[in-house]
Amino acid sequence: MPVVVVESPAKAKTINKYLGSDYTVLASYGHVRDLPAKDGSVDPEEDFSMTWEIGNDSRKHVAAIAEALKSDNALILATDPDREGEAISWHLKEALTKRRSIKKDTDVSRVTFNAITKAAVTEAMKNPREIDAPLVEAYLARRALDYLVGFNLSPVLWRKLPGARSAGRVQSVCLRLIVEREMEIEAFKPREYWQVKALLSTPRGQDYEARLTMLAGKKLDRFDIENATQAEMAVGAVAARKLEIASVEAKPSSRNPSAPFMTSTLQQEASRKFGMGARACMSAAQRLYEAGHITYMRTDGIDMAPEATAACRDAIADRFGKDYVPASPRIYKNKAKNAQEAHECIRPTDMTKDAASLKLREDDQRKLYDLIWKRTLACQMEAARLERTTVEIASPDGQIGLRATGQVVLFDGFLRVYEEGRDDVADDDDKRLPQIMQGEAANFAKAGLRDQFAKASEKADGATGPAAMISGNEAVLGTQSFTQPPPRYTEATLVKKMEELGIGRPSTYASVIGTIQDREYVRKEQNRLIPEDKGRIVTIFLLNFFRTYVGYEFTAELENELDEVSAGEMDYKALLGKFWRDFSAAISETSELRISEVLDVLDEALAPQLYPPREDGTDPRICPKCGQGRLHLKTSRTGGFVGCGNYPECTYTRPIAGEGAEGEEKMLGLDGEDEIWLKAGRFGPYVQRGEPTPENKKPPRASLPKARGNFLPGWAPDDMTLEKALTLLTLPREIGMHPDGGVIKSNLGRFGPYIMHQAPDEEKPVYVNLKEFQEVFEIGMNHAVELLAEKRANPGRGRGGAAKVLKELGEHPDGGKIAVYEGRYGPYVKWEKINATLPKETEPGDATLEQALELIAEKAAKKGGKKKAAPKKAAAKKTTAKKAPAKKPAAKKTPAKKPAAKKAED
Repeated sequence: MPVVVVESPAKAKTINKYLGSDYTVLASYGHVRDLPAKDGSVDPEEDFSMTWEIGNDSRKHVAAIAEALKSDNALILATDPDREGEAISWHLKEALTKRRSIKKDTDVSRVTFNAITKAAVTEAMKNPREIDAPLVEAYLARRALDYLVGFNLSPVLWRKLPGARSAGRVQSVCLRLIVEREMEIEAFKPREYWQVKALLSTPRGQDYEARLTMLAGKKLDRFDIENATQAEMAVGAVAARKLEIASVEAKPSSRNPSAPFMTSTLQQEASRKFGMGARACMSAAQRLYEAGHITYMRTDGIDMAPEATAACRDAIADRFGKDYVPASPRIYKNKAKNAQEAHECIRPTDMTKDAASLKLREDDQRKLYDLIWKRTLACQMEAARLERTTVEIASPDGQIGLRATGQVVLFDGFLRVYEEGRDDVADDDDKRLPQIMQGEAANFAKAGLRDQFAKASEKADGATGPAAMISGNEAVLGTQSFTQPPPRYTEATLVKKMEELGIGRPSTYASVIGTIQDREYVRKEQNRLIPEDKGRIVTIFLLNFFRTYVGYEFTAELENELDEVSAGEMDYKALLGKFWRDFSAAISETSELRISEVLDVLDEALAPQLYPPREDGTDPRICPKCGQGRLHLKTSRTGGFVGCGNYPECTYTRPIAGEGAEGEEKMLGLDGEDEIWLKAGRFGPYVQRGEPTPENKKPPRASLPKARGNFLPGWAPDDMTLEKALTLLTLPREIGMHPDGGVIKSNLGRFGPYIMHQAPDEEKPVYVNLKEFQEVFEIGMNHAVELLAEKRANPGRGRGGAAKVLKELGEHPDGGKIAVYEGRYGPYVKWEKINATLPKETEPGDATLEQALELIAEKAAKKGGKKKAAPKKAAAKKTTAKKAPAKKPAAKKTPAKKPAAKKAED
């Protein structure tokens, strides 16, 4: 039986159903070889020769394929139809050849299919080909570039910027986008402007809203009404006049559907509609593909196969009628820069099946499939026909003019199924207008705008909502607004920007965005990406010392050259040589610099953000605490900060985001003669009584409580008061004497609030975790004695006893059950020896197997090789008891290598 090799066991299982017993289908479990995480794996002195090693986890998979080839001398490589899939096939062939499992007479062929359906797989088997050498060379070039950047630039960061973890060819440019957007926001100066609106009514009693466009016979621009005084005059002018309809203009228009999904647009829409990160989106799409529900999900193509287009049109006619099917199929041109990598769009393999008929159990898969199915149907549907109406309203003297706009949907077309999400806020043009006729009176409505404004202000974010209003009568209103800075990137808008600039490729976006978050250069809050101080310092360093290599045009041009390699139009070693010549010279120059010199350069480069002018006109670099030392940029393991030059006499520090930023130390008040301070430390914010003195080097301090999962709220620095600080500083709290002797105390620890007690006859104290945070301050003697008695009667596992199972999720692909447990930090998912905390926005009952697999994979990657290998050994023991001991020595060697390998990733 020919041996067919694919990447994943799920894909192997699906394909095996189609091929039957005539084939042996095995999984490689992804890449089987990688560059060792050490110097010399790519050797520029030896014509960029590359040394490859089979990973410890992959050896058993390669051995299984080699064993299968003993009984049949035919190998069919059926990995994914992209550059990465081509590389895996090449690695397999090379590894098996070195093992002498592939002989001279072994029939080795390569097949690809865009969808895992019986027809697609069967057809692919009839059309084998050779491994595509240019695609493999493009992979080798990318891998070598990423290695050379990661393993030469990252050590420079480690030495010059303590706390910086790594730099990468694409990740550093992605980080630059986020940092520069944040600097734009900080430098932004809002400008005040006012708008005047009126609520008008037709003679038939129907209300509509119009905005002032002309005042004193002059057309108004956005900033013409600059302040409250001018706004009040404008409101009075409108309220004092009679108004009539000067013109009504209705124009027909149409809206065409969006193109079907490719990788980047799928990630953007999943982010907009579901708040789904790029990594989670691709994980769900991968499983839909492996189950045969959708076509291949890593693609930059938007064209659709003719048979799929016909099936889509038939499904539309069947569900919605022939009126929704255009006369001819819609053709979408492929915009891919390299035809060899341009696959079909992402679409369902069977257009007759919606999400409900598939009965998908996982929530992420169900939502994503529904999105793909609707977008694919919509792309072949009729356009929506609209009527846009513009109504001009004027006073008889021509001094005042207002405008009302709206639209009517005459035929919904594709909008019946799907409408693409938008990153910006919708305007007022979508409002529906009542019947309005030219020449009729435009009366002021009886219902006013004031209530509408009040409701809008309640919903508005403080920085974006109108700040004030002026009302002439209940129907005329002036509202104050301010121009807004550009918004922070979401994953959707970041992917869109990278695509526009030509940075990276669709298959890399998820991993790149995930990497900069994993390395704590960026954090995500309310779906927005915010740079950490560490990420900002790294970016400024690279812009000052390696500007070329984080340049948008340079990175995009390099991507184009890599595409030329994959098209067979450029030699990949020539590309590497050109890059290495200049890059190695830049590395050599920077390596000679001292840390103090680097900090001086960064301090000067960041000066506008670090030391903005103060309102009182004093020198912004003078320490606000001691009044003598000068502020200077400093670095630590946790990132950059601004500190006083008089340290250790003066301990003033603040974040690099500027004075008043979250985390800046400030005095909360006095308790007697003691100053109570809020400070930011290495392990987070804390409160402190007084300052260190020679007699009292460690004044009392207490960390602000951190949120623990879904059950324990945290205390934010912005919410801290003197009263709260004094409450924290009372810990540990003595509750009272236990009847058996010894004091019972309550406190906050690593695992949240707890009580402890040690009886005179006990060697160690007994600890009991408290479920509610407030209990640490309020629990009384009776309850404390009861909890301690229960704990002594049933000590269980450690402090908390056996972990409680909240939900069984299913089996891991490598074997072993996955479940959600109740833990000290809140709910967590567990597989064998790997525990991963459940995001606090996710309820235990809503956790899915897909989400758990992603969390487990991330936790295993963070722990490094040894931890990641542990589950594999456990799984192996179940099938082959003799093999487990042999794995142990190999697993011990990996921890020193794996972290370094991670640093070189893009």
